[in-house]
Amino acid sequence: MEIDDITGIIINNSMEIHKKLGPGLLESVYEAVLYKKLEKEGLFVERQKPVDFVFEGISFQEGFRVDLLVEKTVVVELKSVERTAPVHSKQVLTYLRLLNLEVGLLINFGGATLKEGLERIVNNYAPSASPRLRVNQKGVSQ
Repeated sequence: MEIDDITGIIINNSMEIHKKLGPGLLESVYEAVLYKKLEKEGLFVERQKPVDFVFEGISFQEGFRVDLLVEKTVVVELKSVERTAPVHSKQVLTYLRLLNLEVGLLINFGGATLKEGLERIVNNYAPSASPRLRVNQKGVSQ
């Protein structure tokens, strides 16, 4: 399955969840529901996946946890806040770099609609998604 197909399934399910549950719940609730929905879609999903990494020769066991890792290729970071901060997309990009992955999604369930709470973050990947969903792309205006 292509990365764009995977992200499409994640986004569609996230939109359905937001539409049915609305904003205001804890991040952990949205995480649990999205996890189950993606599994029902037949995707391999790891929840709260611990990630080890090495920095300057020092090994960090479980240095951080990824909310969801889908099909071992897409990082999904979930938030439930009124508005995301620039640091949130930087967080996803750092996860992608440390995991040597190409695509991540930052999904904020805290807004009135999911549309303004959705960002696709890329790390050395030429996605086919709409330019308005791209972050960290040379030559793409923000």
